[in-house]
Amino acid sequence: MSADLELVRGLARAEHGLATLATTRPDGTVHASVVNAGVLDDPVSGTPSVAAVLLGGAHKLALLRRSGHATVVFRRGWRWASVQGPTRLIGPDDPEPAVPADRFATLLREIFTAAGGTHDDWNEYDRVMAAERRTALFVEPARITSP
Repeated sequence: MSADLELVRGLARAEHGLATLATTRPDGTVHASVVNAGVLDDPVSGTPSVAAVLLGGAHKLALLRRSGHATVVFRRGWRWASVQGPTRLIGPDDPEPAVPADRFATLLREIFTAAGGTHDDWNEYDRVMAAERRTALFVEPARITSP
């Protein structure tokens, strides 16, 4: 699986972290949106996972809470990789006892950086993330599919 995750890392870098996140609605239809994502170890399990920072209150958060699973697709041209698996949410509305509150801002920075992001003022970044009630998403790679 590490070779597959290396493919995911490369595709994420090549597309500036842009990926499609999909989960299901209660009626079984697919909800998909574009997110910035990268590969980072889940802070609870230690498993290399796909991570993204989601806007607090986003509809996809409610769907992820309900389903507990997601698929994230990275692509560059005709090269692609799909990561499917169970999700972990960590945030102000999804507290995780294993992640102390004083570690949360750093975790969001790590995810943002893993997704290719940079920032000139990390204190401002932290302020905005807190104001927007941002949530960390981790997708454990139960299955990675690529051509």
